[in-house]
Amino acid sequence: MILMVRQRKSGVLMHPTSLPGPGGIGSFGVEARDFVDFLQAAGQSLWQILPLGPTAYGDSPYSCYSAFAGNPLLISLDRIVEEGELTASEVQMPSLAERVDYGAVAAHKFPLLKKAAMRFFEAAPQERKQEFWNFCDSTFWLHDYALFMTLKEHFSGKSWNEWPEPILKREPAALSEWSEKLGRAIGEQKYEQWQFSRQWHDLKGYANSRGVQIVGDLPIFVAFDSADVWANPHLFYLDDEGNPTVVAGVPPDYFSETGQLWGNPLYNWERMAMEGYGWWIARIRNDLSLYDMVRIDHFRGFESYWEIPKGEPTAQKGRWVQGPKDALFDALHRAMGELPIIAEDLGLIPPEVEALRARCGFPGMKILQFAFGSGADNIYLPHNHVHDAVVYTGTHDNDTTAGWFESLQEKDRQDVLAYLDRPAQGIVWQLIRTALSSVADYCIIPMQDLLALPASCRMNVPGVAGGNWSWRCPPDAFSADLARSYRELTERYGRTTPRKEGEA
Repeated sequence: MILMVRQRKSGVLMHPTSLPGPGGIGSFGVEARDFVDFLQAAGQSLWQILPLGPTAYGDSPYSCYSAFAGNPLLISLDRIVEEGELTASEVQMPSLAERVDYGAVAAHKFPLLKKAAMRFFEAAPQERKQEFWNFCDSTFWLHDYALFMTLKEHFSGKSWNEWPEPILKREPAALSEWSEKLGRAIGEQKYEQWQFSRQWHDLKGYANSRGVQIVGDLPIFVAFDSADVWANPHLFYLDDEGNPTVVAGVPPDYFSETGQLWGNPLYNWERMAMEGYGWWIARIRNDLSLYDMVRIDHFRGFESYWEIPKGEPTAQKGRWVQGPKDALFDALHRAMGELPIIAEDLGLIPPEVEALRARCGFPGMKILQFAFGSGADNIYLPHNHVHDAVVYTGTHDNDTTAGWFESLQEKDRQDVLAYLDRPAQGIVWQLIRTALSSVADYCIIPMQDLLALPASCRMNVPGVAGGNWSWRCPPDAFSADLARSYRELTERYGRTTPRKEGEA
């Protein structure tokens, strides 16, 4: 493997859904550019986001209908107004919610996107239509995804394994028949993906031109009810009716007596190897066209993964199975060269996984909220950090740092304060300072922590079904004072180019 050449950098973790602005949800519109301008003013060079895929039931970006497609709810309707396919009065939502109400946003936005698609196909200039057709011709996954989503809507949201057998099994005649029968709706789906792609790439170009790189996120597993599994059933462990025979999860541990039963279908790695890992090469190549770097969630699953028989009520009766290990990453490297990947290696990680990560040259993750209360040899304590890492105060799955500190027992709070040699006042920014001062090459701080927000503002509570993924940033958050404070610390610890003389 060729190791990545890195320099000290820092940035902010915030998903685009959390951006402030109109429409009930963050989007790729002016609010996203305002955030990029804030990052530039703050001397930051990294914007980390969560997966951008079209979310399924539960609105989790880690459970999507496709590993390749984008979430149409992130499309800026104002940008479509500028292009003439919607009017300003049409796109106004009745109210602006402080949190994302996904049901209300979808009910408002999807009909407007369909209306925009209809007007586009009827009256758009030929030059714009040609751009659209070029996108369709060059995007290999697009038709399968558009057909999948259209069929799902046609069959009242049923999972693909409940569809009629000819289309369930993708018989060529059925694919042709349904593609023709649902042609208009398929075109609307393709229009949404075209708009998503062009708006996202415009935003990424804007960020890159201002010295900000995008750090994306790639879940190791895909959802069962997805275009990925429907279009490639031979790459997963499924029975003749399309049902999974084994599913993913993690075994019982200190945090859960029964483990975690995720339910994702598991990859048939032997079959993938026979095909030269082509699906994974296509997936990573697609992600690296969207992002500058990619964090892979649950990296340990490439070394070995917990296999649970389908139908088990918990994750207890599973077994460890060997993953593809170096073979996959060697194939990816041969296809694409240097791989700008961050490996999520949190939790109880065996030496074999750390060895694989090191051989691949991928930085791991260090979380300050995991650092205290277990002695001086805790790998997350700053004095144990290494250069080959990304340090965070917390992630999207953690409490905000203010909420975390408040929830600690008094003994543990005193342990944190003794390590920092600081009073409790301003504890969040003391931990941000500690993260920035780490020897880790990269440092990324959640936006909630920059604002020192309480536990009510956390993004996700793992294992809790409702209320997640809905936090939105306050509209006045991107202040000059906050940018100045973050930039001063960032410069002090060598994570940005110092300002030129006379620069504000």
